[in-house]
Amino acid sequence: MLDLDDVLAARDRVAETARYTPLVYSHTFSSMTGADVHVKEEMLQRTGAFKIRGATNRIATLPEEDRDSGVVTASAGNHAQGVALAATRMGVDSKVVMPENAPISKVKATRSYGAEVVLHGANYDAAAEHARELEREEGRYYLPAFDDWQVMAGQGTIGLEILEDLPSVDTVVVPIGGGGLISGIATAIKGKKPDTRVIGVQAEGASSAAPSLQQGERVVLDSVDTIADGIATRTVGEKTFQVIQERVDEVVTVSDADIAVAVMLLLERSKTLVEGAGAVSLAALLADEFDYAADETIVPTLCGGNIDINTLTTVLIRGMIETGRYLRIRTVLPDQPGALDALVSIISEQEANIYAIQHDRTSRDVSMDAAEVEIDLETRGHDHVEQLLDALESADYEIEVLT
Repeated sequence: MLDLDDVLAARDRVAETARYTPLVYSHTFSSMTGADVHVKEEMLQRTGAFKIRGATNRIATLPEEDRDSGVVTASAGNHAQGVALAATRMGVDSKVVMPENAPISKVKATRSYGAEVVLHGANYDAAAEHARELEREEGRYYLPAFDDWQVMAGQGTIGLEILEDLPSVDTVVVPIGGGGLISGIATAIKGKKPDTRVIGVQAEGASSAAPSLQQGERVVLDSVDTIADGIATRTVGEKTFQVIQERVDEVVTVSDADIAVAVMLLLERSKTLVEGAGAVSLAALLADEFDYAADETIVPTLCGGNIDINTLTTVLIRGMIETGRYLRIRTVLPDQPGALDALVSIISEQEANIYAIQHDRTSRDVSMDAAEVEIDLETRGHDHVEQLLDALESADYEIEVLT
């Protein structure tokens, strides 16, 4: 079992490559929640995520013959970049297998850090199977993403930094994918300050930890579906599950909508770009998914910032929808001069801003003397949305809300 001494030993090794990331008080999120909120800005880590800590510690502790043989791993993103940079910094040859549909930005980043990238398979499982084949064929050491004591110890150095910067912390909130991050952090926190709570967070579409704890054995999901791709794993690891059982106080889940709102608020209010997996800890706090006292000192760990630009656009729009700041509606107008102008006039009177209008008089869904109209709108919150819809319905428009 991983213990505090393992994490303490990892600290010096990790310090050679990884950054000591800031712990920052958030006036915004403290005001929104009533808690004393400090965010651990691990998205500012080299490679943009915490993974470099565990990869560095694992490679540093390998026997010389394994380092000489080189390492291989499979990853769709953050682990790939962490292994690539850690290996390059220590003069170890690395090969990373990534799914063929991996975001091009992450493929380029992994190559830029010095790894040979092999694109193989339609998903992570296929990539991992091929990486294991390369392990056997080329005699390389397979570097696990999370289910390894030394990887966990490296990730646990985040917990040491939190305690050093904020000894009074009451609760630390940590994302869970395979469980390596929370296992390391929980070991550090409980080893030095046992009364501090450690709460894990998973996405609803990839929630294996909570049912595993309830059943006392690992649950493997048939599939996963979440915007938080960095924690979209079907199960936690065998070793990480042991640590989670012993040292994690509670595991909660958040919806994709909650995650999108957290990503949006971090960018808008804190000028901080965080990926979906990195934002779930804050999402759980904002959504009241666990109990906390007024003025309780809480640290959500923002564990990564590597979000694909196309994904970011989708996530931000979803966040705006959830907060009542983006609305798409459909209605049918008589196909005659002035009909669209009358509709737009009501929208203008209600002070909603029009992003786009689609006006279609050829739709098969309406009569030949009518036109279908879809309008994308910027609104100011849920009350404003209700006010606008009431005004339109009072003017005898039949409105279908599409978002």
